[in-house]
Formats: sequence, structure tokens, C-alpha cells
Amino acid sequence: MDELIDIVTKEGQPTGQIALKSEIHKKGLYHNTAHLWLYTTAGEILLAQRSYKKAICPGMWDVSVAGHVDAGETIETAAIRETKEELSLDLQTTDLKKIGVFPCFQNYDSGIQDNEFHHTYIAKLPVDITSLKPQEDEVEALQLVTVNTFKTLLEHSETNAYFVPSNKAYYLQVLKAIQDSI
Repeated sequence: MDELIDIVTKEGQPTGQIALKSEIHKKGLYHNTAHLWLYTTAGEILLAQRSYKKAICPGMWDVSVAGHVDAGETIETAAIRETKEELSLDLQTTDLKKIGVFPCFQNYDSGIQDNEFHHTYIAKLPVDITSLKPQEDEVEALQLVTVNTFKTLLEHSETNAYFVPSNKAYYLQVLKAIQDSI
């Protein structure tokens, strides 16, 4: 889907301009995304496998929920909307704990120039994983992994297709925030 997205500066400040997602990725314009990492009180982290239909990192296991912030939408609203769309899970903004904004500037072989600011949240998964309904065009599969398994997957991210290897510092900060909240 080619939605309209707010353009931000290289420092993440609003410009007041909007563009289609396809144009943003073609020109490498800076924009915001919402990331949500879900975890259980038992110390498990929900990973989502990206659909094989995705243009960027198809089939890769990664963040529980992620998506672009639509033009005029708040980042918290985007996180809630994406969670509903991708997992059929209803959350409230009060369920979200923001852990930071992480710049992620990458170019892909497909020609996509992805200059994103990942506004990242964590939240407790309030339901059993079996009640989640992944959106077919976005999510291939879901799995819960222990904190120790997450660490092992991250250590071997160069070869296991779980995490984007260049984003290791981001994943370590996410892991720390989840561990501090369990």
C-alpha cells in the first residue's frame, strides 16, 4: 500500500511536507516508523517473521510490530494501529512504554533508500500467542523466544536471517529495556 507519510529532517524534525511512501523510499527522504516489541512476564519476546512478499528483508525474523507513521498521525496512534492490523491485537497508548528513537539509515539492492527514525516501544503481551492473527501480507509467522535465545540469535545475526546485522546496537538496547521491565 502506498500511503502518505510525513517527511522529517535528518535530525527527525517535522518539515510540514508529505509524500507517498514509494517516493520517500525512492528519494531517501527521512520519515518516522513505529516499532513495538511485545514480551511476556515469563521473559519471552515475540518475534514476527516478515512476509515473503515484503520488499525489504522478506522472511527475516524481527520486531513484533512495525510500520510507517501515516501523514498527520501520532506515533503512538501508529503503533496501536499497526498492532491491530498486523496481529489483530487491541492495545491502548497506556500499554506502551517508549524506550527511544533510533535512526536507521540503509540502502537496499532493490533501490530502496530507507532513512527512518524507529520510535520504539515495548509492551507486555496481554494474550496467549495462539490468539494473535497475523496479517498475511505483513507477517509470515510468530514465535516467542526466551531472553537467552534472543541473545544467541543476535550473536549469530550475520548468518541466521533473524536480525539485520548492522542494527545490533538497536537490538541490544531493546533487549535491555525488556529485561528491565520483566
